[in-house]
Amino acid sequence: MQPNEIIPMQHEQVKLRQSEKSDLEFFFRFQLNEEAGYLAAFMPKDHTNREAYLEKHTRFLYDPTIHMQTILMDETIVGSIAKFEMEGDAEITYWLDRTFWGKGIATIALRKFLTIETTRPIYGRVAFDNTGSQKVLEKGGFVKIGTDKGFANARQMEVAEFIYKLT
Repeated sequence: MQPNEIIPMQHEQVKLRQSEKSDLEFFFRFQLNEEAGYLAAFMPKDHTNREAYLEKHTRFLYDPTIHMQTILMDETIVGSIAKFEMEGDAEITYWLDRTFWGKGIATIALRKFLTIETTRPIYGRVAFDNTGSQKVLEKGGFVKIGTDKGFANARQMEVAEFIYKLT
C-alpha cells in the first residue's frame, strides 16, 4: 500500500442510525470547514453561529417531515444524511466531514439511506462545480433533470445548481 492510497470502504463499515441531539455538535463542526462550505454553496448566512445552528437542527430532530440519520464509520461519527420537504417535494441532503471525502462513504451512506427512506420521487440539488456530490447522487441512481440558480451565502454570489431526481 502506498501513502495516500485510497482504500475502498467496506459496505459494513458504514452505518446509519437515527440522529441524536449530541450528534449536532459534530455536524456543526463539520460544516465549518471552508472548502466544504464553498462546495456546498447554499448555507445559512451565519453558519458559524453555534447557538443558532443547534437550535435550528434540534427542531429538525423532532420535525416529522424530516428524516435525519447520522453516518458512522466503525462507530465514529463522520456525517449526516436527511430527507426534508421543500415546497411539497422530498429532497435529500448530506454532509460528510472533510477528512473522510473520497473514500466512498457518502455513496454507501446514500444507498443505505435510500433503503430506509422510501419517499419517491426524491430530489437532490448540488452546486454546478461540486463534482464529488454529483457523482454520489449519480451512483445512488439519481438522474440530472435540470438546473436552477440561487444566491449562495458561502460564495456571496448567484450560483447555478443541478437538480437531480430519483423515482
